[in-house]
Amino acid sequence: MSEPRPISFDAPLGQRIIELHVWAVRQGLLGTAAAELFDGFCQRLVLGGLPLWRASAATRTLHPQWGGYSYLWRRDLNAIEPSQFERGNENSQVWLTSPFAYLVGQAEAGGDPWLHMRRRLAGPEALLDFPVLVELASAGAADYFAQIVRFGPEGDASRGTGIAYSFTTDRLEGFSEDDVTLLRAVLPALSLAMMAHAGHTIASGLLEAYLGGDAGRRVHAGAVERGSVESIRAVLWFADMRGFTKLADSTPGLEVIELLDEVFETLTAPLRSRGGQVLKFMGDGMLAILPLPAETQAETCRDAMDAAREAMHALDRVNRARAEVSKPVAEVDLALHIGEVLYGNVGAADRLDFTVIGPAVNEAARIETLCEPLGRKALVSAEFAAAAGSSNGLQPLGHHRLRGVREPRAIYGLDV
Repeated sequence: MSEPRPISFDAPLGQRIIELHVWAVRQGLLGTAAAELFDGFCQRLVLGGLPLWRASAATRTLHPQWGGYSYLWRRDLNAIEPSQFERGNENSQVWLTSPFAYLVGQAEAGGDPWLHMRRRLAGPEALLDFPVLVELASAGAADYFAQIVRFGPEGDASRGTGIAYSFTTDRLEGFSEDDVTLLRAVLPALSLAMMAHAGHTIASGLLEAYLGGDAGRRVHAGAVERGSVESIRAVLWFADMRGFTKLADSTPGLEVIELLDEVFETLTAPLRSRGGQVLKFMGDGMLAILPLPAETQAETCRDAMDAAREAMHALDRVNRARAEVSKPVAEVDLALHIGEVLYGNVGAADRLDFTVIGPAVNEAARIETLCEPLGRKALVSAEFAAAAGSSNGLQPLGHHRLRGVREPRAIYGLDV
């Protein structure tokens, strides 16, 4: 297929195209969310007389867990069904046998640079050459139009990003030529508006993935000035793998990375549902916080202890499974402490870290080093024990010296 046919903007079709262009650009400037934007677009198509039955839009994203987002509009619901797909789906059978994979392949081979497809799904001209078209035809669809709007260098379909659209109608006559012309003319403007929100979503997701949920949101909201910190009271969670140096020296690198990933996921999972914020992974160590409002400090401490127990029990299961297949296992020591810390940006002029600093952070790290000599997997400070309340079930282990701390500190054991 060639480029869209010439359009007279004085004619009704041209006026509809202009109206949709203006609307899409305005929505992009307003930062309208992608789901709301696509829903509004589909509704305007229907109000303008286009016999839309179903429409979808999908785009890839930069996120360690999710490969992209998709939005499905259905006339019977007059609503959007958003979803997200995991990384690696580019090798799935659904993708490989889809019209979109075909279009990308054609463009990479030097074929149609406009990345679009039209298929009749009913009548003597029906062509059901993809599994999804068979499904749509069985559900009552009569005509199908798909297009990929790319963002990136011209002439190279393998680079850049884009948005994949599909539109189907159940009207027996199918889409008119004006319907298809309208879609092809307006989708680039819609795509720019969609990508405006997608860029915001990508930035937010990356910041939260690399800095933590709360820190990422703060940075995205403008907390970027070096030295801008605030004092907060928090539970400090410091975990470290025991004997990691020896293990790393005797284990292939990729196996070490696999072990670290599994251990860190096991430790992090119980914190997610309890408001914990992982601030950083430091080699084989991990620092997290749970903000500590005064009115709920006992409850927050119980959450921290429950998370610690859950993590250690889960780690035992992980180690058993790994041992059964002769993979290296990990012992983890954990310390819980409470203190006032400075939370915010620290670093060089062009390289910042959003973290917590203060004596309490150092003390948490020092408490963790007592786990092995005291024969415990998890220890807590006297400050934490007091905040947790009298029915905390912690075992006093006496006073112990912490490196760099003048007076011996009372240490308690957490039964995990």
